Amino acid sequence: MTKSYSDAYKAAGVDVTAGYKAVELMKKYVSRTTTADVLDSIGGFGGLFAPDMAGMKKPVLVSGTDGVGTKLKLAMLLDKHDTVGIDCVAMCVNDVVCAGAQPLFFLDYIACGKNNPEKIAEIVKGVADGCVESGCALIGGETAEMPGFYPEDEYDLAGFTVGIVDEEKILDKNNVKVGDMIIGLASSGVHSNGFSLVRKVFDIDAGTTLQDYANVLGKSLGETLLTPTRLYVKPVLHVLKEVNVKSVAHITGGGFYENLPRAYGETLNASITKGSWPILPIFHLLQEKGNVPEHDMFNTFNMGIGMAMIVSPEDVEKTMSILKENGVEAYQIGVMEEGDHSVVIHE
Repeated sequence: MTKSYSDAYKAAGVDVTAGYKAVELMKKYVSRTTTADVLDSIGGFGGLFAPDMAGMKKPVLVSGTDGVGTKLKLAMLLDKHDTVGIDCVAMCVNDVVCAGAQPLFFLDYIACGKNNPEKIAEIVKGVADGCVESGCALIGGETAEMPGFYPEDEYDLAGFTVGIVDEEKILDKNNVKVGDMIIGLASSGVHSNGFSLVRKVFDIDAGTTLQDYANVLGKSLGETLLTPTRLYVKPVLHVLKEVNVKSVAHITGGGFYENLPRAYGETLNASITKGSWPILPIFHLLQEKGNVPEHDMFNTFNMGIGMAMIVSPEDVEKTMSILKENGVEAYQIGVMEEGDHSVVIHE
């Protein structure tokens, strides 16, 4: 049998055999994500998935796509690549669960200057970890070796997910009304947004501060910033089974001011009480060192709240109890008021 290789392509900077080795190394991680609805294994031209739609009156597919962004610069500087895949998954699945959808499957895309099979496998390990924690299957992906486009040691990572929800259970922001309460779900840190500002504040591209231990953080700056984005899928779905949740917002790029209004109507405001949850030390450090105005902090970062759920006042206690049972600290951070589709943050 003729084996696949090309000396000419290798001389141009692309080693196809490295790609094959990467696939072999990642198979053990990918296999952990397989669910009963997956019809084929890694290596085909397309991932096959037959969702179980029993009990659904009108199934609706919900899709989401995103990348990790410049947080990847930190992974490269620290040579630690096994958690950024979690960020990639989280940025996608946390979006689709805002519609009430269960993520079904995920696909990733890795573009790199040089295919280092061991590094690629580390990245995919993180993707697989995120999929397992979210209950979705990693059914395919692509690794593109692009010499001359990316430096040898650099890469980009993006992906997408498809979820499913019964049409009658899709969360509708128009159900939110004055007096409904806003429950904030604790974040694990900066997550995967605002890293262009983070890198500027800490002069990270110089690579001189990441290894420094910070007493206020209890660990190194690099370790703190690389903490992966929290996955909210399973805790939120548990709440949705027992509580009539009005709406959900994923607090990502744009922070409070951009994301909260996506979860309620044009005649409402989210009135947020500052101090009703603990703002993580990394945000205090960012604001102080970068002399960043408070408005910009809330307009760029999650400030310790990675997701918000809007519920009726009588459902607050039950919602917070279910979240805590599922490992997520939650806080009553605000209330819906009449307004002009804004966010008001006050003492």
